[in-house]
Amino acid sequence: MSRPLRHHPYDAPSGGWGSMQSLVRHASRQQVWGSALGELPRQNKPDGFMCVSCAWAKPAEPHAAEFCENGAKATFWELTSKRATADFFARHTTEELRGWEDFDLENEGRLTCPMRHDPETDRYLPVSWDEAFAAIGRRLKTFDPDRVVFYASGRASLEASYMYQLFARIYGTNNLPDSSNMCHETTSKALPKSIGVPVGTVELDDFEHTDCILAFGQNVGSNAPRMLHPLQRAAERGVSMLVFNPMRERGWLTFVDPQNPAQMLSGRPTRLASRYYQPRPAGDIAVMTGMAKTLLALDDAAQAAGEPRVLDQAFIDEHCHGFEDFERMVRKTGWDEIERNAGLTREAIEDAGRIYARAERAIAIYGMGLTQHRLGSDSVGMLVNLLLMRGHIGRIGTGILPVRGHSNVQGQRTVGIADDPALVPIDRLGEMYGFAPPRKKGFTTVEACEAMLEDGVDAFIGLGGNFLRAVPDHARMEPAWGRLKLAVHVATRLNRSHLVTAEETYLLPCLGRLEEDVQAGGPQVVTMEDSTAHIHASRGRARPASPDLLSEIRIVAELAKATLSGAARVPWDDWVADYGRIRDAIARTFPEDFHDMNARMFTPGGFARPLAARDRRWNTDTGKANFRTPAALNASFDPDDDDTVFRLITLRSNDQFNTTIYGYRDRFRGIDGSRMVVMMNPDDIARMGLVSGARVALTTVAEDGIPRRKAGLTLLAYDVPKGCLAAYYPECNVLVPLSHHERDSLTPAAKSVPVRIAAEVGDARVRGGRPQIEAM
Repeated sequence: MSRPLRHHPYDAPSGGWGSMQSLVRHASRQQVWGSALGELPRQNKPDGFMCVSCAWAKPAEPHAAEFCENGAKATFWELTSKRATADFFARHTTEELRGWEDFDLENEGRLTCPMRHDPETDRYLPVSWDEAFAAIGRRLKTFDPDRVVFYASGRASLEASYMYQLFARIYGTNNLPDSSNMCHETTSKALPKSIGVPVGTVELDDFEHTDCILAFGQNVGSNAPRMLHPLQRAAERGVSMLVFNPMRERGWLTFVDPQNPAQMLSGRPTRLASRYYQPRPAGDIAVMTGMAKTLLALDDAAQAAGEPRVLDQAFIDEHCHGFEDFERMVRKTGWDEIERNAGLTREAIEDAGRIYARAERAIAIYGMGLTQHRLGSDSVGMLVNLLLMRGHIGRIGTGILPVRGHSNVQGQRTVGIADDPALVPIDRLGEMYGFAPPRKKGFTTVEACEAMLEDGVDAFIGLGGNFLRAVPDHARMEPAWGRLKLAVHVATRLNRSHLVTAEETYLLPCLGRLEEDVQAGGPQVVTMEDSTAHIHASRGRARPASPDLLSEIRIVAELAKATLSGAARVPWDDWVADYGRIRDAIARTFPEDFHDMNARMFTPGGFARPLAARDRRWNTDTGKANFRTPAALNASFDPDDDDTVFRLITLRSNDQFNTTIYGYRDRFRGIDGSRMVVMMNPDDIARMGLVSGARVALTTVAEDGIPRRKAGLTLLAYDVPKGCLAAYYPECNVLVPLSHHERDSLTPAAKSVPVRIAAEVGDARVRGGRPQIEAM
């Protein structure tokens, strides 16, 4: 569907009336009224449901409306009145639907019955649940388990995730990639090396006691808006907030609380960022090296003057390892090298270092702007280094905080969704259920894609998600996907992955988290883990979109029963009847984290998993917190000596959650009507002989010789650093090579893709024509 592009800079605060208008627009679009709207007050409440969007924490004392703009969009998306019925699929072939845009596919509404793709007519046809389970089970029995992929998106509950990983392992494989592999797997690799835990150490209460916040590569306004409430309170207390992001995002600048009538009426926003720095993409290691260099210089001066130390030397001596090597690297690194890689001046970096040096308690927040680079693990390690220098881990008001995306992506790993069997108590699982667990390491997401390209995968089972649209190298992956023998999708809505069919493909529609889940034992409850490692119950009460929907837990159990033929002692039917029995099993498997789970799951604010680093106990190879020296200051793949190569950031819009596109209005960036745009610094536009409004194409710079090109993009002049471009995900995933991933975690390096830009042949606008962009 053709939509006109309109662009006008947005200078209003985040939140406020813009957020309220957005909610009304999206409720109307999804035809959500009456009882459905009545569910919003239950969102993120102790006896309500956990948001299906991001994983931000649920406070013990919630606001009356404990939801954000994007969380409400996710709720409307799930409670929509629209339905993609069997009649819809009878009218459209999958070939036709592949030509639709992502928004238009999902905007058809909720799936209502199980479907099987018919190759002869190229249409999805209804199939009974019993027929689907039996056919899938028969087919799975014919495959080598190591040629089957069990993928999990971050939405599935702890209960469903635990059952799913058990199903895969009894089947005989550790091929359990998940959505974390594409975003925060870098965190899971980096933090254990530094502080001995794979998750952040910050809790909500820490925001009330900190006096400095460092934020790197995270867009709070679109990706975790409920975090704006503790940030606002911190700003009002005078907390210094230092934001580092190549994009100047509105959410970090000013905020009007929609739940504060006085602020809404006055229109006076709260200023959040004390300083806003725009480094080059992948330049964060250099920025943090400069800040560390500043701390060392200030510490030297303090010692010379007989004043209190800037470094927390007592903490370093007692709790840390590797400081001498790290200090040596920082001292020998020159400012010219730091400035060139950081894209910031020495003065700006020293300014940030001096502010941080005055903080008694500091929190460091980060997102995929750190993790999705070649040296993302080193970037995370450097941020931890800054905290360790000042003793800012293991005290109230301090710590490291990776902001997760999917609402339970962190929890899935906690209960066993992991490709590495070393991360899971597989011997205990074997003893509990009477089977021999597989020992071979399984596929990550990138490894699963590589195996598909080499015809090394026969079947794919997806517990939610839009795998094929989310992964890199679209142009190569879609033909490979078509060679699969079996694809099974557990889903709530139609998406692109469902339309690139295998030899045999099934759509298994499930209940949404907001919907009442009634089993033999009565109404059921599920649980999730948030970004602060707190566990929460979630109770759905909305009427199911269709009487034919089954819960994810029931679907996993039926697939396992049809496939495994009694190969282990698993009470699948008992678990489906009463989810509390699954939680009892989780508690027996992971007693330290989940003891008394059923009794604690309704604790206001959730019950906390124990994290040793919060108590300054370091489960690392040295028994201490480790300073880690980065391999380089440039975390990207691009060559430094070619000024025609730009670093492309792929990013989400304000009307988006991961691959789910809610609409075409990226309000905070002032872009409306199209996602086919690329943002570029005005000086770079002039240097490259282009004009804003021109049609351009991007081509990837990679050594593998495989052509990757994205054409049909409209160029927009925008406030991004020189040498940088920004464009939307997943449309530009075609430009990300599978081989360009984080060195340790294999997370796709989607935040600094080396590309060249050129005008499309025949575009008169490059020769001075009027840019074809409507004013808003």
